[in-house]
Amino acid sequence: MSDITLSAGVRQNLLSLQGTADLMATTQNRLATGKKVNSALDNPTNFFTSSSLQSRAGDLGSLMDSMSNGIKTLEAADNGLTSITNTLESMQSTLRQARQDKSFETASYSVDLGSSPAGTEKMTLSGGAIGETGKELELTTSQSKITAGAFTTVDMTGSSNSVSFNIAVDGGTAQTITVSDSDTAAAAAAGTIADEGAITAEEMAGLINDKLTAAGVKAEAGVEGGKLTLTTTSKDTDTSKSSIEVSSFAATVAGGSTGIADGTGSTVNTTAKTVDTLVNSINNDTSLKGKVRASNDNGKLRLENQSTQDMTVGGSTTSGNIDGSSSTSEIGGNSVRADLSEQFNELRDQLDKLSDDASFNGINLLRGDNLKITFNETGTSTIDIQTKNGETINAGTLGLADIEAKDLDSDANIDSMLGDVKEAINKVRSQSSAFGSNLSIVENRQDFTKS
Repeated sequence: MSDITLSAGVRQNLLSLQGTADLMATTQNRLATGKKVNSALDNPTNFFTSSSLQSRAGDLGSLMDSMSNGIKTLEAADNGLTSITNTLESMQSTLRQARQDKSFETASYSVDLGSSPAGTEKMTLSGGAIGETGKELELTTSQSKITAGAFTTVDMTGSSNSVSFNIAVDGGTAQTITVSDSDTAAAAAAGTIADEGAITAEEMAGLINDKLTAAGVKAEAGVEGGKLTLTTTSKDTDTSKSSIEVSSFAATVAGGSTGIADGTGSTVNTTAKTVDTLVNSINNDTSLKGKVRASNDNGKLRLENQSTQDMTVGGSTTSGNIDGSSSTSEIGGNSVRADLSEQFNELRDQLDKLSDDASFNGINLLRGDNLKITFNETGTSTIDIQTKNGETINAGTLGLADIEAKDLDSDANIDSMLGDVKEAINKVRSQSSAFGSNLSIVENRQDFTKS
């Protein structure tokens, strides 16, 4: 085959075609990459400037991803705090319902100690809010009396005339009671006795009573069959203390007389307390305040057990009589408040579960995790997001413990618990506000970085 000979024109056309092909390849490469400069050979200055900008764009893209994850983490924490707040408000509502509920169990008893009570009959209240030690209540009351000999009409005129004795009631300190001629003279002048020179036993009893009252002695003078008597008025609930002692009795009066002899009065007139007396004894006892309440139910003693626990009434029968015997009966507890205590504990458990589940991408701010977000490619602008003092947001750190039914017995205790829940709500809201501020900062930086 003979050699092909190219003329100068053909050669020029071939070179032109090769240039066109190279230009088409370059244009296709630019169209494919979207870049005018694809290598340092195209334009060294533009290429290396572009590479630098591309690197920064890549760094900013990574930062954007980090900020986006941070926003999601903050949103998860905020959703958790919102749910925790709702749970706390439900716990608050549960306690308020318990505070308002007054459906306490009651029982009415007839007080029947028979016609001749021994004076040792007692009723015991135990269990419920009172405790196992219990409170013992006397069911009888008694008075002590001491009687003198005859007290004839006497003449008290004269500076040396007087009646004097020492008296002690219920084991207390003895008080000296003295009626002198000056007392009788003043009484006669005031018209409270007829004649200073002819004082009767009744008038002497009146003068002695004035002295007993002034001295604060719980005793009363009287006259029975012409004889002076002294009787205790305290009717102490402890029958062993119902006593009266008289000593150093002396009477120096014109014409002479007998009076109250030295001695100790014997316990007399032991009777069963009335229902109203028992009601007052129970309701006025500070150790029973807010634990049991008594009232008169048409002649019966009505007892209200102000507790979620059963209360035992000692000295009572199951048939509804209080007789001071060894038998007992029960008054049930408040089941509504008991059920509400269980509801409170269930809500508390849910609060902890909400805290544990408020995580995103392995980070849970409510568990005290630290979220660090970087805002620029040099790492000089960052933010650390964490709960206050790095504490976990749960029932324990909020000061809310499991409760027992008996914790809802007292209104005052419920009020204290309501205060604890209110404080917990304030803490959660404060933390939610702090996270909201952090979220705003991150979103602003995200918008800035996008721009």
